[in-house]
Amino acid sequence: MGGEKMKCPICGAGDTRVIETRTADEDRIVRRRRECVACLSRFTTYERLEPRTFLWVVKKDGRREAFDREKLLKGMARACEKLPVPLEKIEEAVAEIESSLRNTGLGEVSSERVGELAMEKLRGLHQVAYVRFASVYREFTDLSGFTREISKLLEERDEKNGR
Repeated sequence: MGGEKMKCPICGAGDTRVIETRTADEDRIVRRRRECVACLSRFTTYERLEPRTFLWVVKKDGRREAFDREKLLKGMARACEKLPVPLEKIEEAVAEIESSLRNTGLGEVSSERVGELAMEKLRGLHQVAYVRFASVYREFTDLSGFTREISKLLEERDEKNGR
C-alpha cells in the first residue's frame, strides 16, 4: 500500500498514502481510505470500471439525459440527512441501482424506474429516508398523499410483527 499519487482535497498536497482498501458492489468498486502526509486529513476515493454502455434516462416530459450517478447519490444522501445511515450504505445502494439499470442492456430507462429503485433501496436503509424521498419523488401536493404512504409503512410493519 501507499505510493499512489492523489491530491489532498483539503490542502492540495500531492503526497497521500492509502491506509485501507476495500471492495464493494461485488468487487466492481475499490474503496480506498487515504491520509494526506502534509495535513493528516483523511478522505475516501473510489475506483470503478467505466461503464460499457451509455445509459440514458427518459424524463417524464420525454427529454433524455445521461444517467448521472452523482445526482442519484445526492438525492438519496439528502433523504438520509441527519439519520443514522452511513454514506457507505448509500453509495452501495447507488452502485447496485446503476448496475441493475446497466445490466438490462437497454441503453435507456425511465426516470420513474430510477426513482422506484431508489425508493426500494431507501426503504431498506431507513423508513424516514424512504418517506422523505417519496414525498419529493411522488410530488405529494397535500397531506393525504403523505399520510397514505406512512399508513402503508405502518401496515407493513404491523404485518411483519404479526399484529
